Amino acid sequence: MFAYLRSIKARDPAARNYFQIILFYPGVKAIFFYRIAHFLYKIKLKLIAEGIMYFVRMLYGIEIHPAAKIGKRLFIDHGMGVVIGETAIIGDDCLMYHGSTLGGTGKEHCKRHPTLGNNVLIGAGAKVLGNIIIGDNVKIGANAVVTQDVPAGKTVVGVKGRIIGID
Repeated sequence: MFAYLRSIKARDPAARNYFQIILFYPGVKAIFFYRIAHFLYKIKLKLIAEGIMYFVRMLYGIEIHPAAKIGKRLFIDHGMGVVIGETAIIGDDCLMYHGSTLGGTGKEHCKRHPTLGNNVLIGAGAKVLGNIIIGDNVKIGANAVVTQDVPAGKTVVGVKGRIIGID
């Protein structure tokens, strides 16, 4: 837990101390309850897990399906409107801003949400949709709509998302 708080303090210039992060960061609370719900979901207590995450959505405006797989130290900054779908997989040290979505594109019953590598940044309002792979160290700009795989180390902007810059 301390490593998680330390990582948030390092990534957020507005974070003054750990007490402030614990008390006033809704993303931290959402992830705390997600960890409990995910454990319950895995041991087949799905209704209880879904109930916990329903209350998280009502309280904090952050919707995380308890079946999603989230790595270490995900930081949801601001949080309101963040959606993480059922089959989403998120690597370690990722950062998501408010209004961002890891969603599906249809009603398939297979893997239908994105897979994020490590150290991925999802800008405010960005939509990452479908069974796609986002590589390590990718930055997705605010309000981008990404529906195709993105190689590691790239930056994506726009609607429809396009890779910019030279490595």
